[in-house]
Amino acid sequence: MSLADVLEPLQQPLVTVLGTPVSWTEVLGFGSGALCVLLVARQHIANWPIGITNNIFFVVLFLQAGLYADAGLQFVFIALAGYGWWAWTHGGGPGSGLPVRRTGRTEWTRLLAAGAVGTLALWSLLDRATDSSVPFWDAVTTALSLTATYGQCRKLIESWWLWIAADLVYIPLYACKDLYLTSLLYAGFLALCAVGLRDWQRDAARRQGRTAGVTV
Repeated sequence: MSLADVLEPLQQPLVTVLGTPVSWTEVLGFGSGALCVLLVARQHIANWPIGITNNIFFVVLFLQAGLYADAGLQFVFIALAGYGWWAWTHGGGPGSGLPVRRTGRTEWTRLLAAGAVGTLALWSLLDRATDSSVPFWDAVTTALSLTATYGQCRKLIESWWLWIAADLVYIPLYACKDLYLTSLLYAGFLALCAVGLRDWQRDAARRQGRTAGVTV
């Protein structure tokens, strides 16, 4: 049995949205993605294995839609998930979790530089080596997603702003590709990002208040 035979049932339509068939892959990606972001906002460690499952569904979905950078991005997400899983449990030191914190100036410089270089490199690659109809926007969202995920791995509050920027591009991009359910999912992600940003800011403020109290 080939891989195509294994994946074929997931590619079958389950429902129809705005006259467009929606596959099992997109529905499962919708559910696992929404649950993952909710768990990240609550700083629950289970977000990492659920996120990996979500990445696998999206590899299949994006390859079908011709979004090659987004499909390849999922494998990077899986690797980052392994790192994030470890960092959240051990990154704060032996036996302690990683605290939420703000992004330092040096970190911002590195993230923005990496995002700009990544966007230009991917744009050039996709434009020349693939039949992608949206090479620039595919590259932009890929770079934003990678920098946001790294920030999430380190529990940087501003990683939520990077996700918000990515989602604002993803929503119309997926709608243009007739991935209406996935576009709706990213609209939900946008709302969850606002919740996550608020919760992480509150957690950091509480931690700072406790530290100030101990110092005094």
